[in-house]
Amino acid sequence: MFLNFEDRPSDSPFIERVWRSRSERGGSFVSIAAANFEMAVTRHRGKTLLTLRGPETKATAADCPAEGAWLGIRFKLGTFMPRLTPEELRDHHDVTLPDASGRSFWLDGSAWEYPDFDTAENFVARLVQKGIITRDPMVDAVMRHEQPLRSLRSAQRHFLRATGLTYRDVRQIERARYATNLLREGTSILDTVYKARYFDQPHLTRSLKLLVGQTPVELGRGAAQLSFLYKTERRP
Repeated sequence: MFLNFEDRPSDSPFIERVWRSRSERGGSFVSIAAANFEMAVTRHRGKTLLTLRGPETKATAADCPAEGAWLGIRFKLGTFMPRLTPEELRDHHDVTLPDASGRSFWLDGSAWEYPDFDTAENFVARLVQKGIITRDPMVDAVMRHEQPLRSLRSAQRHFLRATGLTYRDVRQIERARYATNLLREGTSILDTVYKARYFDQPHLTRSLKLLVGQTPVELGRGAAQLSFLYKTERRP
C-alpha cells in the first residue's frame, strides 16, 4: 500500500470524519463509491489546492502522484453547500477553488485559510456561520425511518437535494462499504453475505464489483489500494 491514511471522528454536527494521507510513491488506486460531500486539500510540489467533491455512485480507477499529502473533511450525510449542491458535484464533477496566496483560497468572495487536521471544526463552523454550509435535518429523519413531517415526495426531494443521491443509493453504498470492511478483516464470504444482508453470494459480488471495484475474493486478499475507507456499523 502506497497511501497511508489517518483519521479521527469529530464532535461537529456537520462533520462525519477528518482524515489525512500521504503517498510514499506514485501509483493507481480504486476510488470506491461514497455517499458524502467532502472537501479535500491537496499539497503537492509546493502547491496547495482545495477541492469540493460530491458523492460517487460507482468505483473508478484513479492515479496518485508521489510525495503528495492530502487532508479530507468528510461531511455528515445531509450537509451541503446550497450554491453548489452534491448532485452538481456527483461522480467526479469536482470543483477546485482558486488559490489566493498559497496559504488561502477564494470562496464566496473572500479569502479563506486552508484548514488542517486540527482546525477542521473551526473552519467548518465559520462556513456555517456565513451560510456557505448547511444541513437538512430531513435526511436524518429519512435515514432513521421516522415519519416525515411533509409528504413522502417532499421528503424525497429534500433528500436528493441535500445528498445528491436517493435513499436507495445511499443504503447500497453503505452496505457495500460495510461488507468491504468485513472481508478485509478476514470475515468469510458467506458470513459477509449474512451480516451485510445480501440475498446470496452473486448479489454480494455484483454489488462490490460496481461500488468497490473488487470481487469478494480480491477484497479478502487485500492486494489493491483503495481510497479512504473507515469502519462503519451496519444500520438497522
